[in-house]
Amino acid sequence: MRKIIVALTIALAVAPAVASAAAASDKTDVMTIVHQFLDGLNKGDTQNALAACAAQSFIIDEFPPYQWQGTACTDWAKDFAAFNTKGGITNAIVTLGKPRHVDITGDRAYVVAPATYTYKQNGKRMTESRSTLTVSLQKAEAGWRITGWAWTKG
Repeated sequence: MRKIIVALTIALAVAPAVASAAAASDKTDVMTIVHQFLDGLNKGDTQNALAACAAQSFIIDEFPPYQWQGTACTDWAKDFAAFNTKGGITNAIVTLGKPRHVDITGDRAYVVAPATYTYKQNGKRMTESRSTLTVSLQKAEAGWRITGWAWTKG
């Protein structure tokens, strides 16, 4: 009986540490996917950016048509490129600040982070500061993938 009590005590002491390590690992994995998406876009590597997205997703952004669903990431990327070309926008870069939230429940995650968008429009440097990027993700066999995101202009 004494061995059982000792084993149970050790298990109860170790379990929170194991759960905490798993949660930290998931948060790192979630943020890695968010950064993969943004880094791909920032470098002009659309293929790598889109690999961070789930096959079906939903996006809300500040340019027409303002929402995309289904193959949203691919459709948004095409519309974003066209919008930038039409508006004389080049050198678009999004940088994230420290996330306000990285909430994970089971196979779902929710990230809210301050963001800054810098670009050149017709050669003039422009900045959107105090913006927010909100991202939802789902964990599948291939790992975490973005299922939706919304950009809120600052």
